[in-house]
Amino acid sequence: MIEIRNLRKEYDGTIAVNGISFKVERGEIFALLGPNGAGKTTTIKAILGLINYEGEILIDGKPVNKETRKFIGYLPEKVAFYDNLTALQTLEFFAGLKGLQNVDFLEILKEVGLEKDANRKVGEFSKGMLQRLGLAQCMIGNPKLLILDEPTTGLDAVGAYEIRKKIKELNKKGVTILLCSHILSEVQELSHRVAIMNKGKIIAIDTVENLSKKLDLKPKLRIELQHPSMRIYNLVKEMKAVEDVKMEDKILEIKCFPHAKISIMNAIEQAGGKIVDFKMVEPTLEEIFIKMVKEDE
Repeated sequence: MIEIRNLRKEYDGTIAVNGISFKVERGEIFALLGPNGAGKTTTIKAILGLINYEGEILIDGKPVNKETRKFIGYLPEKVAFYDNLTALQTLEFFAGLKGLQNVDFLEILKEVGLEKDANRKVGEFSKGMLQRLGLAQCMIGNPKLLILDEPTTGLDAVGAYEIRKKIKELNKKGVTILLCSHILSEVQELSHRVAIMNKGKIIAIDTVENLSKKLDLKPKLRIELQHPSMRIYNLVKEMKAVEDVKMEDKILEIKCFPHAKISIMNAIEQAGGKIVDFKMVEPTLEEIFIKMVKEDE
C-alpha cells in the first residue's frame, strides 16, 4: 500500500529524514516509532504530499497526487476543528474538501459513538469526543489507508480503549493503517510490524517477536512467594540459568530462558519457599525500543 524509496528531507541544513526505505503491506497495521525528532512527522507529511522531498513515494503503486490523497484518511496528533460547527457540519466540511458527495454522515458518526451528538457544536466536545470525531473524518469516503498520529493521546482509559477497538475493526475490514504512538503497549497490542526511527534513519523493522529474538531479550519469570526471603533471593541469583533477578514485596522477577523455569521453581520449593503463583512475561516493545535506540546512540 505504501512504498518509500530513499526518502530524504532537509530543513535549513538539518537532515530530518536521511534516505529511508520501507514498505507497508496492504491490510496490515504498521507502526512508526522513534524518539522526538527522529523524523516520524516529516515522513508522514511526505506520504501525504504536504512537503517537498527527495526520493520516491508510491501509494497503492501510484505517485502521491490529488487522486491518491482521496483514499487516505489522516488523523493528526493535534486535532483541530471549528468550534462553531456541529459534528455533522464538520464532516460535511471535510467531505467537501475531498470533493465527495452522497456520504452517510450519520452512519459514520454512529460508528464512532457520536450519533447522539451529531447536531452539537464541536466547541462543547470533550477531548475523547474530539478524537472520535477526528477518526470519523478519517473514515469519510471509506479510505483504503489510514494514517493515525498519536490517536489516543490525552484520552482516559475508556476513551483509549474505544479508539483501539475501532482501529482493530477498521483493519479487519481490510483498511491499511500506519500508526504513530508514544504509548508502546498500545503499539504492541495493535501492530503487525514496527519500524524504529532514530536521527532520521530506520534502525530496525520487523515484528515485535522477531526484534526481541534479534536482541536476545529473555522473558521474565514472575514468581509470587508466600514468605519471600533474602535466602531464596540469593539462591536464585546464584543459579547459572538466571541472568538477573529482582525482588519487590512478594514477587521475584527473574530474567532467564523459558526452559529453566521448572528447575528454578523446584530449587525454590526444595529450599522451603512456598510458590503462590507464577507466569512468564515476554519482552515488551518498550524494552526493545529503549535497547535499540541506546545501541544506535
